[in-house]
Amino acid sequence: SVVIDIDKLKNEIKNKNSLLNEQSKKITKSRNKVIPNLKSNLEIILADLGMDNAKFKFILKKSESYNIYGGDDIEVLFSANKGHNYRSILDVASGGELSRILIAIKSILAQHLNLPTMIFDEIDSGISGEISSSMANLMLKMSKKMQIISITHLAQVAAKGQNQYNVFKKQKSNKISTHIKKLSESERIDEIAKMLSGDEISLSAINHAKELLN
Repeated sequence: SVVIDIDKLKNEIKNKNSLLNEQSKKITKSRNKVIPNLKSNLEIILADLGMDNAKFKFILKKSESYNIYGGDDIEVLFSANKGHNYRSILDVASGGELSRILIAIKSILAQHLNLPTMIFDEIDSGISGEISSSMANLMLKMSKKMQIISITHLAQVAAKGQNQYNVFKKQKSNKISTHIKKLSESERIDEIAKMLSGDEISLSAINHAKELLN
């Protein structure tokens, strides 16, 4: 028969709890140290992306039990406009605002994580005009430290890429297949012009595409 030493197990649990408590306190201390800079950097980036009044509030609360994040429950609140109450990001941010918040967070993470590649799948959804240029410049800045792959329908973003690929579908004998093609310089002009004006490419769209690529 197996003999179980209850006192020994209780002592091991006590030691484990003591270790968890010590480590979680260190994590909480680090979080409280980082939060002011994270808040400031997020708000600066979002101001460049047209969200001048965006404000964040990070609330740390001691959790009832330990979790994968330590001993904290973390609540992130957001206000998009002056005079508006802080609420959960998902409750108050529009699709375009969520896109900008996400890339702002990713751009900060990119400075601290040694990632070889970051993929953005239409992260610029809901973005247009001057803001799309700012977002494209942010991606270009990130690409200095890692490879950035961006799936986009925005001409401003596509034009910033070192290389551009066109993803398209072909139908043959009732079978649809997906293809990808690296574009030449002239093909890039045509594709970016299509993004700007639709399938019927105008001369002004071609000139604009050339300007974006230059």
